[in-house]
Amino acid sequence: RAGREGAGRPRPPPPPAALLSSPADSARSVEDILTEDDEQDRVPLQKLKLLGESEELRGLLLNPHLRQLLLTIDQAEDKSSLMKKYMQEPLFVEFADCCLRIVEPPEKENILPE
Repeated sequence: RAGREGAGRPRPPPPPAALLSSPADSARSVEDILTEDDEQDRVPLQKLKLLGESEELRGLLLNPHLRQLLLTIDQAEDKSSLMKKYMQEPLFVEFADCCLRIVEPPEKENILPE
């Protein structure tokens, strides 16, 4: 390591896109998770891919605190109650709002002209 450029600096965290992807060999499929009632809340794959292309979202995912919150939710047994708790956390709300703006952009007629 000695003599290399950047030696002594902390290493950057792994790429944020890794948090957005799921393993291809996942034991559960979307169909296993969603019931018919949940179908209306399903986000098309094309829109999900937009999350990985968002610079704003990538910027948020550089925050180690947010990354820890997401990992904790991912590993939790009771994800629903933990999500309710985290929706009181401004950083998590900023992340959730960013995701929603990407997959459900506001309709133009609701935007006031400047």
